[in-house]
Amino acid sequence: MEQPWTHTTVLLKEAVDALFPDASEAAGTYVDATFGRGGHARAILARLGPAGRLIAFDKDAEAVAEAARIEDARFSIRHQGFRDLGELPRSSVAGLLMDLGVSSPQIDNPARGFSFRFDGPLDMRMDTTRGESVSEWLATAEQQQIAEVIRDYGEERFAVQIAKAIVARRQERGPVSTTAELAELVAGAVKTREPGQNPATRTFQALRIFINAELEELQQALEASLAVLQPGGRLAVISFHSLEDRIVKQFIAQHSKEVYDRRAPFAAPKAMKLKALARVKPSKAEVEGNPRSRSAILRVAERTSEGL
Repeated sequence: MEQPWTHTTVLLKEAVDALFPDASEAAGTYVDATFGRGGHARAILARLGPAGRLIAFDKDAEAVAEAARIEDARFSIRHQGFRDLGELPRSSVAGLLMDLGVSSPQIDNPARGFSFRFDGPLDMRMDTTRGESVSEWLATAEQQQIAEVIRDYGEERFAVQIAKAIVARRQERGPVSTTAELAELVAGAVKTREPGQNPATRTFQALRIFINAELEELQQALEASLAVLQPGGRLAVISFHSLEDRIVKQFIAQHSKEVYDRRAPFAAPKAMKLKALARVKPSKAEVEGNPRSRSAILRVAERTSEGL
């Protein structure tokens, strides 16, 4: 049976164009590090020549099942997170795309537990075949741990009050097990909120990022990109919140300049490994057609021949 949840790919043309400097058919190996529902992957395949190749990664078993519908000998999918990019051969990739965050089918399916808008089990795992769910973690985590996660990953100023409410509920009636229960607890603990924003927004973001180790995985994937990209290879990363974008921005900036060792002032500087190319936001028309794209930022860089 066809799933009712659909996904609109964000910055589709801009991201794919960023991977291909010219209009000729590409013959190299490209990577879609976050397959999702395959919008970017299908567009990349359309740009590849007969000798081109596309390797996709995704932790979500549902995404891997969707990828199986692509009947193209040039395409393969790995049921792995993109932290495993380093398994690819060194300097073998001509273009690498990372579309971070959560896909619409994940958000809109209540069984996945990502959204406070639908009641469902409090899971939030990208890969439901391994690891513990948010409800399992909240059942045993210390109050201070919970507060730190919500503060650090959600930038939530009421993190302590929310953590207290979660632990108090756990002691009185047992652990929080559904998204509606958590959203109600958070709403009772958050005294003020920006107009138009649900009180649970930051908490749900924080727990999702934490339970999936998203920021750590992003750091590992970015570091791996330096090894797997060939000279002239393009790196394109779409982020959806400030924590992700800050990591990507700082990573590109760090590797886009020569580094001098102050302990050895006459030594040659370490060469820059990346060349920053672009920062792209969705157009007004895209945001109007797909409001979930409004916070997206695409950053593009090119691997230099230095430091290989």
